[in-house]
Amino acid sequence: MSASPSGDGPDLTKLGLIPVDGIMLLAAHISRHGTMTEWLDASILDEADPSKRDPELDLYNPDNPNKPPYTAEFLDRYRKAQTARNRRITKWVKEKLAELKAAGRPDDEFGFVVHGTMADPRWLDPTVDPNERTPGTCYPGDPQVVNNSPVGLARFCTLRSWLSQWSYDDANGDAVQCGPDIAVPALVIGNLADDACTPTHTRRRFEAIGHPDKEMHEIPGGNHYYSGPAQRDTLRQAVGVCTDWLNRHGFSAEGRSAGGTSRPEGRGTTGESTP
Repeated sequence: MSASPSGDGPDLTKLGLIPVDGIMLLAAHISRHGTMTEWLDASILDEADPSKRDPELDLYNPDNPNKPPYTAEFLDRYRKAQTARNRRITKWVKEKLAELKAAGRPDDEFGFVVHGTMADPRWLDPTVDPNERTPGTCYPGDPQVVNNSPVGLARFCTLRSWLSQWSYDDANGDAVQCGPDIAVPALVIGNLADDACTPTHTRRRFEAIGHPDKEMHEIPGGNHYYSGPAQRDTLRQAVGVCTDWLNRHGFSAEGRSAGGTSRPEGRGTTGESTP
């Protein structure tokens, strides 16, 4: 990347970053902007007044006639409204940046709040992208409470952080788009009780990876962060998969001593677990 979505630096192609030998993706989503768009509250019609909502798109409105299990028609309408809301915010962000530039303040920033970012139909309807998650919950707690709370995904943003991380059309960190360019061995682990990164995220990431040496494992019963005493066994399974993969590829001292693939000096592996 030679510039961020806002046109600022840094130029990553000139930083001399150390290349990696392999990549591990644990409970990882397809992208920040893609995930957040899938979680956006599609019912919010006015960013300055989140109480103005479309009642037929408000998942948490008891009078909403659309109830789980949701119809394909409703889900299609809801997903399109989520994307449209993301694009409305992006349009405002770009206009604000242009205003600052026109006023002779191109380096200024502006902070703002994004309300309602925890309203994914998957949390209420277990038939949508099904796995072993518990309906009516999400990893930070009750999704209805978190949706309108002071904390939540992308709750506080700046103009440039929105474009870089959350803008559906502008953010560069996209695993599906960038996956074909991965040129090192890859390990993908999905947790089957994960309510944040559900199976379609795991499988889309895996299918997009261009390197032929790639593996996907799914951990039964594992939640997003392996949180809680009951998750010790699932965490142990995930660690075992990672350890075995590192050893077989010569990315560990044990693996190299056993004759695994050699690792050049000065290089390493990278891993991800999100959000």
